Amino acid sequence: MKKSISATVIIFGILTSGGAFAQGQATTPASSPGSTGTSITPVKSGYAPVNGLKLYYEIYGKGEPLVLLHGGLGVINMFGPVLQELASKRQVIGVELQGHGHTADIDRPMSFEAMADDIAALLKHLGIPKADIMGYSLGGGTALQMAFRHPDMVRKLVVVSFPFAHSGWFAGTIDQAAHMGPASAEAMKQTPIYKVYLAAAPRPEDWTKLNTKLGQLLGKDYDYSAEVRKLKIPTLLVIGDADAVHIPAAVEFFGLLGGGQRDGGWDGSGRSNSRLAILPGQTHYAIFMSPALSHAALPFLEEPMPAIK
Repeated sequence: MKKSISATVIIFGILTSGGAFAQGQATTPASSPGSTGTSITPVKSGYAPVNGLKLYYEIYGKGEPLVLLHGGLGVINMFGPVLQELASKRQVIGVELQGHGHTADIDRPMSFEAMADDIAALLKHLGIPKADIMGYSLGGGTALQMAFRHPDMVRKLVVVSFPFAHSGWFAGTIDQAAHMGPASAEAMKQTPIYKVYLAAAPRPEDWTKLNTKLGQLLGKDYDYSAEVRKLKIPTLLVIGDADAVHIPAAVEFFGLLGGGQRDGGWDGSGRSNSRLAILPGQTHYAIFMSPALSHAALPFLEEPMPAIK
């Protein structure tokens, strides 16, 4: 059982000691772990009726819209200081995905495709025709599907700690997480993860169902290489050098996007429209709160849109 819980923690980026989860935070304001009280409050929050869901969202800051998608078993403010820094430059639309946080589950399987369709419907509900999309882990898979299924609604894409194929996860880690279900759900009732869930969930009795659906999703093999090759959206890939996603898989992902194929040249004209950032010292379960993440993402998002290559 310890191996199963450990894998869940790694795959979904949940810290069981320290950070936003250990503080028992499930609602705003979002504050930096260990901070002296610096926090931000959403300018708007609510529920959007989309695809049978009441999808919960919070909006922070002003500027160009950026949709921010959490990891599995997570909530919006799991990003802590990263959310704060992003909101200093952008209008951040944080979303709690199907069955997570304040968003109650519905009678449908959990899939990256369905959750991407939920995000597209949310943007239409908010009257936003196009936005940048940034997702971490489970949210990274959702962000990637958003780019595949609704490319006209995506300006730039940031995929954090998610590989283009199932084989990109370290052997054993994803397989253990795929065994999430009633037993692991019961064991995790002793962790801060569960306390955060209880504080937000409209139906706390769905905890076991959420774990089971996530296990079923993670147990599915996938390979998006054909879809990635067709992407024209400028994309930033971010992983840690000690991530649950192995570095060769990230490099291959970058190559599928057209990156790393030739010398960029003294004037940069040989660069692709996509970028790869490997953050030193970052693990899968800490990268989402690291200032290094926002420091990598914001310059990419702020750059002018390049010409299509």
